[in-house]
Amino acid sequence: MQEFTVLKEEFAEFEKLAEESKEEESLSEILDDLENKIEKWEIQIFLSGKYDKGSAVLSIYSGAGGQDAQDWTTILLRMYERYCSLKGFQVKILHQAFGEAGGPEGRIGTKAVTLDIKGKYAFGFLKKETGVHRLVRLSPFSSKSLRHTSFALVEVLPDISKEDEEELKINPEDLRIDTYRASGPGGQYVNKRDSAIRITHLPTGIVVSCQVERLQGSNKDRAMKVLLAKLHQLEEEKKSKELKKVKGDNISASWGNQIRSYVLHPYKLVKDLRTGVEMTNAEKVLDGQLDEFIEAEIKLKND
Repeated sequence: MQEFTVLKEEFAEFEKLAEESKEEESLSEILDDLENKIEKWEIQIFLSGKYDKGSAVLSIYSGAGGQDAQDWTTILLRMYERYCSLKGFQVKILHQAFGEAGGPEGRIGTKAVTLDIKGKYAFGFLKKETGVHRLVRLSPFSSKSLRHTSFALVEVLPDISKEDEEELKINPEDLRIDTYRASGPGGQYVNKRDSAIRITHLPTGIVVSCQVERLQGSNKDRAMKVLLAKLHQLEEEKKSKELKKVKGDNISASWGNQIRSYVLHPYKLVKDLRTGVEMTNAEKVLDGQLDEFIEAEIKLKND
């Protein structure tokens, strides 16, 4: 915070010098550099939550709409992978359930996918992406090129601390652990061994999977991390409901709560329904350039 204040003071001083000096070019570069630093610090001030500085687990689930929705889930997967690459985050797919091939190009969609995202402030930047994302376009799966609306649900969980993991005491009898052979599109095997793991938490019905590692034990450890994060979120939601009378209703990540609309036909527009931020260059957004949306989300007053 102190460094942020110093930067603002320096910026004001250089701005005054720039008005009085003829060396506009060099001072302009210094001002731009200071302005960039201030913007970064400003964002970090908003990211002061318990898990904001840590890594994240991001899942995408296709909604109703068959192949169009599954294709939309794959498009969102690519968008977030590109965004993370631009931010310098490391991404690994923990689990991906593929749909059926379809359309003239034989495109293969995604029913559900879970990403492990490592990097400083990964959760802080991505946490407000949780919610329903809506796509309107000409369907590539329609022989008559009809306009189609697709939905996908994004869920972002924090990489919880060891202390929180210990508090979430899980009875081994509450878990059903299944092993299976993970397969990719076209029946190609992701793993040559039956090392993929599916864990079901019987009391809540939560199911998590991991297929990225070749060793069964490693997949089990990763799946357990995701399960603990989901159970932790469930506990936090219970606490939020207790405070509802004081703070009012919170928006949950349910299918009725669209947070962003991506229209590709009859015009091009990506609009965030919470902040009002709009971009007509939809391709740029789908290529991972989400900073304008995410920074506006971060600055929204928390409920």
